[in-house]
Amino acid sequence: MTSAPPQPVPADPQPTPPPAHVPVADLVRGGLVESVHSGSMAVVGADGELLAAVGDVVSPVYPRSALKPLQAVAMVRAGLDLPPDLLALASASHSGSAVHLDGVRRILELAGCTTADLRNTPDLPFGAEERAAWTAAGGVAEPLTQNCSGKHAAMLLTCRAAGWDLAGYLDPEHPLQQAVAATVAELAGEEPAHRTTDGCGAPLFSLGLHALARAVGRIAGAAEGSAEGRVAHALRTHPELVAGEGRDVTALVRAVPGLLAKDGAEAVQIAGLPDGGALALKIADGSDRARLPVAVPGLERLGVDPGLLAPFASVAVLGGGHPVGELRGRPLPALQFR
Repeated sequence: MTSAPPQPVPADPQPTPPPAHVPVADLVRGGLVESVHSGSMAVVGADGELLAAVGDVVSPVYPRSALKPLQAVAMVRAGLDLPPDLLALASASHSGSAVHLDGVRRILELAGCTTADLRNTPDLPFGAEERAAWTAAGGVAEPLTQNCSGKHAAMLLTCRAAGWDLAGYLDPEHPLQQAVAATVAELAGEEPAHRTTDGCGAPLFSLGLHALARAVGRIAGAAEGSAEGRVAHALRTHPELVAGEGRDVTALVRAVPGLLAKDGAEAVQIAGLPDGGALALKIADGSDRARLPVAVPGLERLGVDPGLLAPFASVAVLGGGHPVGELRGRPLPALQFR
């Protein structure tokens, strides 16, 4: 008996063309522009309307982990009830320190679950020091130590609170993920153009940067006690749990009163202020080093004191261990702010 011949693998659909990004940051070494980063950024006021548009703020991008605050709002609406520190972990891309892992275990305990119930992709801790300490102690890649474990633990607790099935919580058709999708579309004011799977295994949606900034503003400016307001409070008061000690977004939130901020893979950055002003940006080549230098002009446009932002406005370029230049976001005229 002969086996059937192998069937051809269907070709991938033609990918959506990339956004029309523009140069947003220069790396200068010894007086010469050595590298240029392109990207796009949307800055919105309290009404969600554009104050400034750099590059392409309409074409879809994947927010990656910058989507987590929106996912957390959906979970709170569905019944997730956590104190601010653990709610911050629900929005976190944590470094994997002891306080992060203990917090995730606390969320799992509230859900009546263990680490065996997590369905996120196993990984080593995200933070370099945390990863080194973990592996030195004989640790291996686990779902617990992966940087999205707080979100996944919170998803399990949300399912427990809502009476939903726990085992299939990552299925796009699961009630939890349907609630997340509806909340993302509502906050953003647009339906996601693409749906796929994030690195951790959770459903992921694409949004234009204007829509993403609008959603962030709605969270940042929300009334105290609302689902959005509870998430905003958690992000503002526990940045060390949203990211980790030594992380740039942790330092930025601590430096700017009332700010909330979240980074995402492939160089996405969001930030929002209590008055509802917000920004969302994407660096085209995915280079993380350009995120905050490009965000600084946008935060200044939102009225943040430039003195508070000075530590984040540039990244030193070293030669022989000594500064010989810097990476800096282009000034506002060059970015053609409106």
